[in-house]
Amino acid sequence: MHDLKELGLWLAARGTEQQLLVPSSLPDPCFQLDGRELVSFSTNNYLAIANSTRLKARAKEALERYGVGNCESRLLGGNLELYDLLEARLARIKRKEAALVFATGYLTNLGVLPALVRSTQLARAYGYRTRKSWTHAFFSDEFNHLSIREGMRASGAPVVSFRHVDMADLERKLQSSNADVKFIVTDGVFSQHGDIAPLPEIISLADRYDAFVYLDDAHGTGVLGPTGAGTPEYFGIESPRLIHMGTLSKAYGSIGGFVATDEYVANILRLGCSAYGFTSTLPPDQAAAVLEAIDMVEDEPERRQQLWENQQLFVACMQEAGFTLGCTLTPIVPLLVGDEVECARLAAGLRTGGFHVDAIMFPAVARGQSRLRFIMNAHHTAEHIHRVVQTLRSM
Repeated sequence: MHDLKELGLWLAARGTEQQLLVPSSLPDPCFQLDGRELVSFSTNNYLAIANSTRLKARAKEALERYGVGNCESRLLGGNLELYDLLEARLARIKRKEAALVFATGYLTNLGVLPALVRSTQLARAYGYRTRKSWTHAFFSDEFNHLSIREGMRASGAPVVSFRHVDMADLERKLQSSNADVKFIVTDGVFSQHGDIAPLPEIISLADRYDAFVYLDDAHGTGVLGPTGAGTPEYFGIESPRLIHMGTLSKAYGSIGGFVATDEYVANILRLGCSAYGFTSTLPPDQAAAVLEAIDMVEDEPERRQQLWENQQLFVACMQEAGFTLGCTLTPIVPLLVGDEVECARLAAGLRTGGFHVDAIMFPAVARGQSRLRFIMNAHHTAEHIHRVVQTLRSM
């Protein structure tokens, strides 16, 4: 452990050690910290649903009926009807035949991606004999979320990285691959950059090179598209090649993850994905809350409308103040700073001024690419937005 102690002292001396906040309430987007009210510009609770009266009432009802947690595996007595209802709703939203829910979004990627490759190995134990030895390969955007990268690594299949949203580079690598089964893997909305994957071009390449597309739409689900169905709806795309992944802990204000796909793939994952069958799933009250959140996204469209109005106001104010922003297509709007010490200083200064903005630094982004990641919220007010821009400008 001496090496870790030495490393810890070195990190502390650099001045970029991140201090964990200990708030006494959760952002809506306002929250309490050390007796002060701060306004969060970093919460993933995009639509301010997590603290809503409707969501809490639905969760409380399920809590009284089912208790605090589900201590059983879905395969061994823990498969409540509530989960089947939730999976059916998620499948309809993503226009797929079936869906599976998991305890977290991170666990979804960590379990599903290896299972897509390794399920045939499990089936051999039951006598399955494939007509050939299939080879697999993943083609991954270089800026994909860590959970995606860890899931692919756990599969044991080759992983080919392509330059961020560079379709020419992706095509070159697909063209040179001899794999029998190809998976193009991408975020829908990139969490540290705020840009959107060029899904029409990706689907076109998948058609051309007979590949599947695994889309992590954690930051698109509930936010993008006319009804909030996510990145495919934003582009008006449906494809049998698409495997949709999403989280329930962002726009839906709860906890959990899911994958929506064809029925035959879902059946294989139920048996071959250890993250589904060898652990407990999300608590029943959270499943009930997500069902209510889905209803809210559909019948309270004003939340999504206000989110986008706030995004447009923030971008306009920042540009008027002379700041050069990164991508401005989504509620994630990064301000590139570069230097880690300067980024940490700006975040601390904003906190002093009454705002919480995440300083995103290595290893979340590359060295020299540190940024303040602003995330818009449906409950931000115009006063919040004008004041945070003015505070930043004064620094």
